[in-house]
Amino acid sequence: MKYSEKEYPLQKESYQIIGICMEIHRILGKGLLEIVYKDAIEYEVKKKKIPYEREKKYEIEYKGIILPHYFFADFVVFDKIILEVKAQKGIVDDHYTWLINYLAISKCPLGLIVNFGENRLITKRVIF
Repeated sequence: MKYSEKEYPLQKESYQIIGICMEIHRILGKGLLEIVYKDAIEYEVKKKKIPYEREKKYEIEYKGIILPHYFFADFVVFDKIILEVKAQKGIVDDHYTWLINYLAISKCPLGLIVNFGENRLITKRVIF
């Protein structure tokens, strides 16, 4: 089923990312450290020549100054999608809150949370 690009932006790109993550989960399964899944994602996006940045740093502006602390997005893919990788039991409300804040700071229109910590890959889309 095809949804409107306005309601569900970057469908093609997000399906490509989720497909990569599904393949990784199928091969590696659950129970590994988050960093291992990130390494596999990086391998796959490089192989497919998908533009990405890993651990992209975002500064936080407050009242005209840059705060001394910042955040790192796990991946920014296609320059428009923040990909947050988890390897734990369940996705909790804090993960959504963090991702919404990351989207606001980065100005990316779409965020994906992928969780490798379950028997099947769990994915969540967050549209800013």
